[in-house]
Amino acid sequence: MNTNITAADVSSGAGRAARFVAAQTLLTLDARHPFVGKSLIDAQDMHRTVMSGFPGWVDDGSPDPRAQMGILSTWTVDLRQARLNLVVQSSLPADWSGIPGAALTERPELLTVDRTFRLGDRVAFRTIVNPVRSIPPPPGSPPKTRGTRVPHTRPEHVKGWFTRRLQPPGEPAIAPDGVTRIGADADTDRIAVRMLPNVSSPAPHKGLRIARAEIKGALTVTDPAAFVAALAQGIGHARAYSCGLILVR
Repeated sequence: MNTNITAADVSSGAGRAARFVAAQTLLTLDARHPFVGKSLIDAQDMHRTVMSGFPGWVDDGSPDPRAQMGILSTWTVDLRQARLNLVVQSSLPADWSGIPGAALTERPELLTVDRTFRLGDRVAFRTIVNPVRSIPPPPGSPPKTRGTRVPHTRPEHVKGWFTRRLQPPGEPAIAPDGVTRIGADADTDRIAVRMLPNVSSPAPHKGLRIARAEIKGALTVTDPAAFVAALAQGIGHARAYSCGLILVR
């Protein structure tokens, strides 16, 4: 993924613009097809469907292949038309020949995104996130004991979760509490939040249950480099399970 500031941008003042380059695919799938239906009821199977578009790029057993290939995804279901709309972003070209032809209602739509974002740019955005907070381990727990992640279940709490990741003008990319900001600010009164159904996975992944919320609105770029990093890397947890991709227009 190219997140570099171009030479022209540097000459006009470093940090005032940053370039975002990525491959994106829109897959339109028949929700009634068994291949697609399995992905809808099993979050781990949806992950496999997304990763199936990138065979051979990373050695088997390599750590975190999704992050290495810059893969993020998001999906919605149109129940009336029985369609699954799956968007996949990556730093490498995808090959979707492994998806059964009968599962596709349209040919995959491939797009190369090459866009420069400048300080003050205003963009509309949409993202589906896994909004969780971390509860520290109880006193007396063994060293390195991890806290418990608890999902936010109310829209106002999700909005607060997202607001913590906004970056007002002049503020650093890392907040004082350690949260990574997204290089953009917003009028929070105009941000819309919709709670979505949880996704889960049966055995052997018992216990995998992912809370989801859709956030939409408009952003004003305040730190182009941090904004491009957020577009490339996603935000929040569960990015392997179709959360965290920020789509802008």
